Amino acid sequence: MIGLKDTPDEIKSYISKYVELDCDKSAVLSTSTIFNVDTSLGGKIENFVNLKKSNDIRRLNKFFEHVNDQLPIGGYFIGCAETFGQRRKRILTKFPIFINHIYFMFDFIFKRIFPKLKLTQKFYFFVTHGEGRVLSKAETLGRLVCCGFEIIDFSEINNLHYFVVKKIKSPVYDMNPSYGPIFTMQRVGKGGKKIGVYKFRTMHPYSEYLQNYILDINGYTDIGKPNHDFRITGWGRFFRKHWLDEIPQLLNLLKGEMSLVGVRPVSECFLNEYPADLKKLRLKYKPGCIPPYVALKMQSVEEYLESERIYLTLKEVHPLLTDIRFFFKAIYNILTRKIVSG
Repeated sequence: MIGLKDTPDEIKSYISKYVELDCDKSAVLSTSTIFNVDTSLGGKIENFVNLKKSNDIRRLNKFFEHVNDQLPIGGYFIGCAETFGQRRKRILTKFPIFINHIYFMFDFIFKRIFPKLKLTQKFYFFVTHGEGRVLSKAETLGRLVCCGFEIIDFSEINNLHYFVVKKIKSPVYDMNPSYGPIFTMQRVGKGGKKIGVYKFRTMHPYSEYLQNYILDINGYTDIGKPNHDFRITGWGRFFRKHWLDEIPQLLNLLKGEMSLVGVRPVSECFLNEYPADLKKLRLKYKPGCIPPYVALKMQSVEEYLESERIYLTLKEVHPLLTDIRFFFKAIYNILTRKIVSG
């Protein structure tokens, strides 16, 4: 166990707002090993502070899971990480202007992409021992939530982000986080059947665990999307703007789970907020790759519910003709930029 003697006052002050340091119930370490967590905490500590950057911990989820295991429900865990934006700022100011962007590009490829690819993972960890990996804000917080913690605070101090989380449950032990370029979202299909809707990943890994957190702190936009959503990557915003993230839904079309035109595939939680009559009507049909709101330019939450009602009412009478009309209207609106993706 170490003390906070050489730690800047600003950091000590921040930590002290959440845990009492001068007591036997709190442990302060600077470690990247599970062994030190197990031996130092031993199930007898209520709060744990780790001054080692999470970027330097090789098996990060295993580390977080062991911290969770050693803390009681309600126990606090405080740590830090250098986010992608902070790393970029550090590198671009550290090196001369004529090489800093080149260095940053190679640093990103080696320390962000290599750890994610099966072909390069072993080489990356052999060279780095897992130290200095690139972490985004969303991935750091998402991993913590996945490992059974609730986010209390996340603040930048001295170009590092310090997180304060509280144990609320056991870890999820997720072996398949959203790392790949294509992922599936659990949605409700025809007759209430659950289907996995394919999309290009436009968010940082582990972002799926932050949905409730984002909505709690930022709420919705006027078109029903999470507001100020830091989970979306830069290239992900481009994909969303040009509707490219929806292309993999053609796989659902080929599997017979979705139609080319139809109601928007939504989660069970969101579907339960629908009016009972509209919910009953939409479950009669497959969800579609092209939803009615695109054709009718009705994009706010209230509007797209109404757009589905209009579409389904027409479809009840003229199924094929309705789909053809809505398809061409939607394509026209997209091509002429009369409606943009959220």
